[in-house]
Amino acid sequence: MEIAIDKDVCIGAGQCALTAPNVFTQDDDGFSALLPGREDGGGDPLVREAARACPVGAITVSES
Repeated sequence: MEIAIDKDVCIGAGQCALTAPNVFTQDDDGFSALLPGREDGGGDPLVREAARACPVGAITVSES
């Protein structure tokens, strides 16, 4: 699984971090970021739900 966050689109709503806190966090500026070592989602079943929860569609999940 490959997860991409478009930093130009992210508004820092935090829905991803609330939905899948084992994969997503927010950086010092409040924008979405992946936790270290979780760039592939770590098998978390909530990754796709977190992407759907993003109000601006800044997260893309694809199979690699």
